[in-house]
Amino acid sequence: MSRLSEALSSGEFAVTCELNPPKGTGLGPLFQKAETLRGVVTAFNLTDSAGSNMSMAPIGAARLLAEQGIETILQVTCRDRNRIALQSELLAASALGLTNVLCMSGDPPGAGDHPEAKAVFDIDAVGLLRAVQAMREGRDMSGNELDGPADIFPGAVVNPGAPDLDKELARMRDKIDAGAAFFQSQGVYEPETFARFMEGAKDLGAPVLAGMIVLKSANMARYLNANLPGVSVPDSIVSELESAKDRGAASVAITARIIREIRGTCGGVHIMAIGWESRIPRIIEAAGLTA
Repeated sequence: MSRLSEALSSGEFAVTCELNPPKGTGLGPLFQKAETLRGVVTAFNLTDSAGSNMSMAPIGAARLLAEQGIETILQVTCRDRNRIALQSELLAASALGLTNVLCMSGDPPGAGDHPEAKAVFDIDAVGLLRAVQAMREGRDMSGNELDGPADIFPGAVVNPGAPDLDKELARMRDKIDAGAAFFQSQGVYEPETFARFMEGAKDLGAPVLAGMIVLKSANMARYLNANLPGVSVPDSIVSELESAKDRGAASVAITARIIREIRGTCGGVHIMAIGWESRIPRIIEAAGLTA
């Protein structure tokens, strides 16, 4: 079992965070961030060309981190590969000991740095989860027997702030039926909204790690409100950031406060610090998650 699967199955409050592989081959900064957070974070998500901006394939960085004893969650999106390529990459990940996989549809390429790229989307996230389940049972998507099953702990994403909560919960159920063992959520800023979502999801049985996008400024909060579906940063938080003399300290305080408020409702948190990873230990401490 992976450290992540052990934590979630035991009821331990898990902490994951997101790291972006480089646009190039220079892995030094990524390794430094991971090393700084060793022992603080249960596992690190390695993104798959996040925002459709081309970067190093996460499987390479994940393997190199694994050699240093650092656990990762490999993001795999359906945007760039058909079902043949997706299955072959999952087999490679399993063979390399990279068992944690987050199955995602992925962002369309139009907003990325190669807007002329053609999207694939041969299957969606549910289809990818079904492929993982088949491979865990020793066969591919077409029912052909594998020479050894894949060892994969599959997760998926969910949006607690989606405007149609029933539809989002139904989609979550579809992902669980397809094999999802855990979920990481879109950014959470309204604990009451998140609590309503978790009340609706409690009978589904899969642990949810609540997403925490660390806000760097009031302008960033406004941008998320305008551009990220399902994310709603309250005016009170925008004002708090606007008036803060130390935006870094305010950001830590806001994130830690939200974690304290939602801690009893979910299985952990997924922190997306977007360059502010050095502040994650302070967030964890302020949230009361340290021993």
